[in-house]
Amino acid sequence: MSEQKVAVVTGGSAGIGEATCRALAADGWKVVVAARRLEKCKAIAEEIGGVALELDVTDRRSVDKLAALERVDLLVNNAGGAKELDYLRDAGDEDWQWMFETNVMGTMRVTRALYPQLKAAKGLVVNIGSVAGTDAYKGGSGYNAAKHGLRGVTRAFRREEAEHGIRVCEIDPGRVKTDFSLNRFGGDAERANKVYEGKLNLSAADIAEAVRWVASLPSHVNVDTMSIMPVDQAER
Repeated sequence: MSEQKVAVVTGGSAGIGEATCRALAADGWKVVVAARRLEKCKAIAEEIGGVALELDVTDRRSVDKLAALERVDLLVNNAGGAKELDYLRDAGDEDWQWMFETNVMGTMRVTRALYPQLKAAKGLVVNIGSVAGTDAYKGGSGYNAAKHGLRGVTRAFRREEAEHGIRVCEIDPGRVKTDFSLNRFGGDAERANKVYEGKLNLSAADIAEAVRWVASLPSHVNVDTMSIMPVDQAER
């Protein structure tokens, strides 16, 4: 088995996931770029010397293929997202179900599938949460609930696996200018752009730098939770 450490990044084909893949590869990790859009994963993997893997975290059969990976030292559960900005009174079942399937159930499925490798390596799990997991906002009840759920999963898993040497970190970004809002609003660029216009925004690389730093720490150090926001959002 190669001595090069292996990182798996879900949602690795764009945004924070792609930036994280690039940052980790620059630090010497062998990166498995995992996402639904295989061609984009392949393009990134070719550039960084990694491995592309088609992965849909909402599909257990897709996730179960991760068992074929021989070694995993780091898992970055980045796949997630939001649907619409509806008040609870207007909430759609399908949107809520998608948010839970992706943000919560997807994280559970991937972590469970890779648990044997992570235990063997006394590895690190980094879950990409959100400030929405600690502070609610109008129209965000579905996403707020999903990210609050992810926070609960993260904290419980950390306590469950500390005795096995598995470290678990939650990184909670604030406003990051990516395709997040474009995806949230079903491709409506005008609505998506309004989220970021006139504001100081973080970049995907800012969050990737935080993941890179956490992953660089020695094995006796566990960073439990990190909130990262642009200055104008932090003053609220």
